Amino acid sequence: MELQLDGLPGPTNIHGGLSPGNLASQANAGAKAHPRAAARQCLAKMRAVMALGVPQAVLPPLERPDISFLRAAGFAGTDAEVLVAASREDAQLVRHASSSAFMWTANCATVIPAADSADHFCHLVPANLTSLPHRSIEAGPRTRMLRHLFADGERFVVHDPLPAVSVLADEGAANHHRVQGPAGACHLFVHGRTTASAAADLPQRFPARQWQEASAAVARLGRARAIVHARQHPAAIDAGAFHNDVVMAGVADRILVHERALVDQPQVIAELERRCGTLRLAEISELELSLEQAVRSYLFNSQMLDTPTGIVLLAPAESADGPARAVIDRLKSEGFFARTEFIDLRESMMGGGGPACLRLRVPLDESGLAAVAGGIILDEDKLRRLEQWVDRRYRRDLALSDLRDPALIGECRTALDELTRILDLGKLYRFQGGSV
Repeated sequence: MELQLDGLPGPTNIHGGLSPGNLASQANAGAKAHPRAAARQCLAKMRAVMALGVPQAVLPPLERPDISFLRAAGFAGTDAEVLVAASREDAQLVRHASSSAFMWTANCATVIPAADSADHFCHLVPANLTSLPHRSIEAGPRTRMLRHLFADGERFVVHDPLPAVSVLADEGAANHHRVQGPAGACHLFVHGRTTASAAADLPQRFPARQWQEASAAVARLGRARAIVHARQHPAAIDAGAFHNDVVMAGVADRILVHERALVDQPQVIAELERRCGTLRLAEISELELSLEQAVRSYLFNSQMLDTPTGIVLLAPAESADGPARAVIDRLKSEGFFARTEFIDLRESMMGGGGPACLRLRVPLDESGLAAVAGGIILDEDKLRRLEQWVDRRYRRDLALSDLRDPALIGECRTALDELTRILDLGKLYRFQGGSV
């Protein structure tokens, strides 16, 4: 089975425009955000997954604003004084410190399940996210949080993130796919560049974030037994596919991929089939759906789920019409999916994250699932309590100018303190005496 571990935005969720190469992030920079609606939409998606009979868990938000980050940048005094001074002297740093980009859990880590690792442990390798300042500050606290949630040392290994150097820049599972065919499972690692890359091979408009050297290091740490490396097509990156999961999706033996997702794509698919056996491939042509349309609709960032009643495509509402909908209808008529559901994730999509961005896939057997910190695994009652919590603790609206409000520090801590009680997580955050 596969546990879906979804992130939540925090109470300071904003549209900060902090992600070059992410077209939606850039286009909506400075727009008024709606934190309560953002969290509610994420919870609604989790409910939809649960209704399909798939195990669903929630990954708690990180504390924001990150006052320790601002202190490390030279601001001093009480927490409120630090925030006020930073807001006055460097508003961009406050945006970094307040970002809820951690909600996109596909960037949180790469998972190599016990069934695929040489030592039969489930390995989680947190991403260092060094390519962007507001994301790089996630690596340490997320590592400590994952160790809190996956604490059974007989089953799980939560590694340190890779060293924070450019050639080991790692973006997590957004550039990783586990392909399962009749002959076994294989791990596809997709990179945008390597130390040997010639300038002509790199994207010209936007930076390639994932390095092959990082992917290789993650595979080594995870003791993965079957590995294929591929390079993301520079045209896809320049079109706004800043991660591979914007142009490729899959589950079990199904692969949904744009024809310009990978360099040497036919050879990559052939190698996957050599290792895994026959796969069911849906390769979408540029004529049927251009890269521009793929990025605008986020069709390939849909969440593909292997459910008790067949393969389900959980797609963003933005792909419910136009060329993307025509592709979906054709694939459904051909039996590639058993059904499709469209999900409203407007607040997440405005920042450049669709259904697949919001979740980390953790393949587990029944005993492994039972070993996960039980409080994060959802049922209907807990989900209802989380909805009520969001309604109580999240502001309806939040503008960038509101980030200077010291009241946000207390609001966030009060919300997270209550959340740890709902999820029975004990002392998780540093303000509680925990490690995160």
